[in-house]
Formats: sequence, structure tokens, C-alpha cells
Amino acid sequence: MTQKELQLLALKIREGVLKSTHAAKSGHPGGSLSAADYFAYLYGEEIHVDPKNPKWEDRDRFVLSKGHCAPGLYATLANVGFFPVEDLLTLRKIGSYLQGHPNMNLTPGVDMSTGSLGQGISTACGMAKGAKYLGKPISVYTLLGDGELAEGQVWEATMFAAHYKLDNLCIAVDINGLQIDGATKDVMNTAPVDKKFEAFGCAVIEVDGHNFDEIAKGFKFFHDNKGKGKPTVILLKTTKGKGVSFMENQAGWHGKAPNDEQLAQGLAELAAARKIVEEA
Repeated sequence: MTQKELQLLALKIREGVLKSTHAAKSGHPGGSLSAADYFAYLYGEEIHVDPKNPKWEDRDRFVLSKGHCAPGLYATLANVGFFPVEDLLTLRKIGSYLQGHPNMNLTPGVDMSTGSLGQGISTACGMAKGAKYLGKPISVYTLLGDGELAEGQVWEATMFAAHYKLDNLCIAVDINGLQIDGATKDVMNTAPVDKKFEAFGCAVIEVDGHNFDEIAKGFKFFHDNKGKGKPTVILLKTTKGKGVSFMENQAGWHGKAPNDEQLAQGLAELAAARKIVEEA
């Protein structure tokens, strides 16, 4: 995809996040919005998957370890063709295949059911180990939240990944500095995150999570490190609620849906951003 196409996809993802959480009257927009550019690049440029054949055996795998940000993943999957975009409005509804956390048994394109923080990266490690065992050139991607790093299971999984030399595993962390209870540095300070992952045996790079050239640099770092026996960690420096002014850097938008007026304002801001991109 071109830069313009990636920017437009990211805006569509953000629109989907707002519309779906508004329709559900619940959900997690803040961290979905901060990860929208990562989602856009991952599915627009990086990962090898087939929307027409979601269970393709030799596809790459993605595990959303911060499973509460399902609205962002769903909006991405819909906009790249896994299911109809209009179905986003069924988020969290009884009988919908788009529940509050990803369900691999219900949703096309979802490789792992997640929600309990720390477990996603663990299952991604298992997938990467399995691909190695089978001799398949499959890459496994997983996205964590920075608040999730307080879970001890994250570090057990990272130790496992380094021990088994899972250089086909790409761990991304959405470093937006906020979690449900406030600033991560106040709730449970995990800094310095880069040094911790390095100490656990990973190759680490920090990038601007809202700049596609920077995100591309992160994935190039991953591919350059394949064959070197180390899992890759991409630290994405982001803004919680990115793209919607009243949500940006506000911990209160971690798990709260916009009302009618807020939806209208958010969509208007995204429409204005879309116009700028289209006219550029």
C-alpha cells in the first residue's frame, strides 16, 4: 500500500472503532485508536493472510494480546475484507460474532481468543515454536499494551521465546503511557521497557507508532533479525485515543463508549483528516 492508502485505512479503522463502541454503548476505544496505525500497516503491508481463506494453513499469525482492544482489530479485519464493515455495528450484541474480546471460534481472521492479559503473548510463543518445529516460514505477530507488562506471565513468555530462539516472533508493545487506572508509571512502573526486553534476550527497537515510515523500520528490523536466534520487540510510542481530540491522552477513554454528540464530533474530526489526506 502507498502512504496515502495506509493513512486512509487507519482513518477507516478509527471510524470503525468509534461507530462500533457507540453502537455497543461499551468497549475500549482509547487503546484501539492508539494502535490503529500499527493495525493498518500490519494488515495493509506486512502480514501474509488471505481474507478469502481465513484458515489458510500457511498464513502468518496475529495474536491481539491486549484483547480488550478488539474494536480496533475488528475494524481492521472488516476493512481488509474478512467480513462486512456494516457488521461492526453488532459489536458486543447477543448473537454477534464480534464480542467484546476476540473469539477464534466465531470471528474470521482471529487466530486466538484473548482477553486475560499476558496470555496472548504466551500463545503467540507457542505458535512461533510450532512453526519452527514444522519447518514452516510463518511469522507470528502479537500486540501488547504497556499496562499489560505488569503481568508476570508476559516475562515468562518472553523468557521462553528467547530460550527457544523464536526469531520468527514479532512482539509489539503499544506504549501509550495510560491504562484503566491512570498513568502506567503510577500504577506499576515497568520502565525501562527496552532494557527489560533486552535483558530477557530480545532484539529491541523503539519507533513512532503513528509514523508509517517508522513502523516500516520496525518490521524491517524484525526481518533483518530472522535467523539470528532472537525474538524481536517493537516498542510503539503512541498517544492513547489518537485521532480524536477529546480522547487523546485521557485514561478515562480506556473503556468508555462515546455518546451521540461525541460520536458526531469524533467522526467530523476524522472526516476532516480524511479530506486532508485525499487532497494531498
